[in-house]
Amino acid sequence: MTAVTSRGNANASYGVLMDIIEGRIATIMSAGADKAGKVRIDSAIGLNEFYSNRGGKEELVSVKRNEGGFIHTVTELAPDEKHRNTFTTDMVITKVIRFEADENNPERGVIRGSIFDFRGTLLPVEFTATNPNAINYFESLEASEKNPYFTKVWGRQISTTIVHKTVMENAFGEDEVQETRRSRKDFVITGASKEPYVWDDESSITAQEYNKAMSDRELALAALKQRNDEYQASRQSASPAASAPVANKGSFDF
Repeated sequence: MTAVTSRGNANASYGVLMDIIEGRIATIMSAGADKAGKVRIDSAIGLNEFYSNRGGKEELVSVKRNEGGFIHTVTELAPDEKHRNTFTTDMVITKVIRFEADENNPERGVIRGSIFDFRGTLLPVEFTATNPNAINYFESLEASEKNPYFTKVWGRQISTTIVHKTVMENAFGEDEVQETRRSRKDFVITGASKEPYVWDDESSITAQEYNKAMSDRELALAALKQRNDEYQASRQSASPAASAPVANKGSFDF
């Protein structure tokens, strides 16, 4: 982030961040929760994507994140948490999967499809529906790749900390209890427009535009994969094991 925008204007978000860093806006750590400054961030949903070679198998990792946007100082936060951490986006829905409740999760629906960033880049995403009426509604659309459903959806970003406990029983004393924690962020849909956009229409998006966006994404992923392959190849060629000379079996010089 820079102090000025591409048009040469002062970057207000940069100014707010510098005020926080330099202490002009108090933080919880410096002043406590009651006196800490408050901000509102208007951002967009983006994807952090990279190829992982974990376990010797190359696979695409795609994680939703908040990116870009603007930062504003405010005097009060919305008193109702339902009005915080919200999102609104246009979505092309192409698949809905219902998962029955189990011992760890309630019944839920996974809504799959695509959204677009401000550049018009297609971003494959999946959101969650937990309200039974919402799950039934999205299932009733019978959306698919051949029958996409283009509409506006909105909801909340809900962060959950999952704690897993492992108990090692002790033969002569107190058991050893170990805890591991991990965070999970769900984008939970709480509403959808009653009237969808007209599919394959210049007023919304045409099938040709959608197909081109899909093709552009495949090209972008191919370039991303090539950069990963080149990086992995450079690591292997630079590793000591790859560059060290191999001694002939049975020949040792002392």
